[in-house]
Amino acid sequence: MGKCFVFVNQKGGVGKTTSVINIGAYMALAGKKTLLVDFDPQGNMSSGVGVSKDKPTVYELIAGLASPADVIKHASVKNLDAVSASIDLSGAAIELVDQSDREFYLKKSLENLKNDYDYILIDCPPSLGILTLNGLAAADAVLVPMQCEYFALEGITLLLQTVKKVQQGINKNLVIGGIFFTMYDSRTRLAQDVVTQVKSYFKDLVFSTIIPRNVRLSEAPSRGQPICEYDPSCVGAVSYKKLAEEVMRRG
Repeated sequence: MGKCFVFVNQKGGVGKTTSVINIGAYMALAGKKTLLVDFDPQGNMSSGVGVSKDKPTVYELIAGLASPADVIKHASVKNLDAVSASIDLSGAAIELVDQSDREFYLKKSLENLKNDYDYILIDCPPSLGILTLNGLAAADAVLVPMQCEYFALEGITLLLQTVKKVQQGINKNLVIGGIFFTMYDSRTRLAQDVVTQVKSYFKDLVFSTIIPRNVRLSEAPSRGQPICEYDPSCVGAVSYKKLAEEVMRRG
């Protein structure tokens, strides 16, 4: 049975979607059958990996209007599939509020797919609302991308409190798979200080690979390509390849 990771950070602009796309792509290149699940109504992951947002999407999947086989779309990277999202998913956040099992819709929808993939990676919206709770309920482990700035330190405390509550009441098997740094600029003292503080507090939870600021990483989504296709030799590509290998080693 495959391992399911959910990428979560309630702060936007931390490289969460970029990380889902590129870690997933390098897992696929390593020969692992990988599924990316876009669970953000903005659908940026879908665009970034070059798959259509046309129906059926993840909304139809959790609403019971389409089967898992119906919603899977093939990306250009071998072994890499995706379930896309569209703005329709924003309606699900409202529709699920009054449901008794509202946190488990995504989990139920993905259960049969875990036998078909080595890894399933879920991209959640930048919030700690019902869609993110569905992602946390469905996953085996949480991966936390973190930008190297002061407010990120405050945000991660709130996020880990939410994860603890999920572990207590919704998903007792959920673990924190790790924290990794994105958009790192070695020229700034602040970035260095944040890395030092987080590593000293969270210790082994922090991945050793750090993703630097890299304009090629920002350009790749506009072409609908993971960085391994857009510019495999750039520093961002090399870093994500190493991070994907580290995630797979940790299991």
